[in-house]
Amino acid sequence: MTPRRLAFARFCRRPTAVAGLIVIVAFIALAILAPLIAPYDPTATSWSAIRKAPSVAHWMGTDENGRDVLSRVLFGARASLLAGLVSVVIAAGIGVPAGLLAGFTGGWIDALLSRIVDAMLACPFLILAIALTAFLGPDLTNAMIAIGVSTAPRFMRVARAATLEVGSADYIQAAWSLGARGIRVATRHVVPNILPPVLIQATLSIAAAIIAEASLSFLGLGQQPPSPSWGSMLNAAQRFLTQAPWLAIFPGVAIFLCVLSFNLVGDGLRDALDPRG
Repeated sequence: MTPRRLAFARFCRRPTAVAGLIVIVAFIALAILAPLIAPYDPTATSWSAIRKAPSVAHWMGTDENGRDVLSRVLFGARASLLAGLVSVVIAAGIGVPAGLLAGFTGGWIDALLSRIVDAMLACPFLILAIALTAFLGPDLTNAMIAIGVSTAPRFMRVARAATLEVGSADYIQAAWSLGARGIRVATRHVVPNILPPVLIQATLSIAAAIIAEASLSFLGLGQQPPSPSWGSMLNAAQRFLTQAPWLAIFPGVAIFLCVLSFNLVGDGLRDALDPRG
């Protein structure tokens, strides 16, 4: 059995990981098809339908401006998933090359990059993301950049540790002894073998990025009204928790299910890609 099939079989033996993957695929499908399946315009207001309870006409009720909550949850999935994916791509694009460079070259470059990472990790992740977003300006794009930069140190550490471990392997020493150049050794031998831990970190970081985006939107630094976002929906719902609890329940459940699913898939990938398993 090939390593890929073995990893897939290990992953499938984790029911929770498979369930999480199914939920993630469902969220992605709903986000992509939101314009087709949303029953109403997520930004259209109706003063005759303010804070209506869930009904046949509005399955998840309406908000304080008469907007359909189901439509806003569906379109809000776009903002949350996009923020999670794009910010992780930014973080990996910064952190993985830096970690590879630090672990592969060593010396003062490794020391300098490691100290920069230590300084960034000394500041709590969410606080750093809030500070960067406030500096760049309240906007979903700026929020994704801030989350990506704040997450990059985690990828740098994972990539550096994996590079140091792979660099001491016999096949790497054999490549050096055969006269292979540094770039060739890095791209052909090191990078493919550090991808599994990077992939696991990426899956877990998407969950953290979704929570960060919801937090930034809750504070008014992420997706700007009237565009829907799960975090901004929770911010608006806090004023009506007793009169209209559905305004907080449905976006809150969406965040919970999405984050839990990514964490379950990340745990499943950790077990599936563990060579000692």
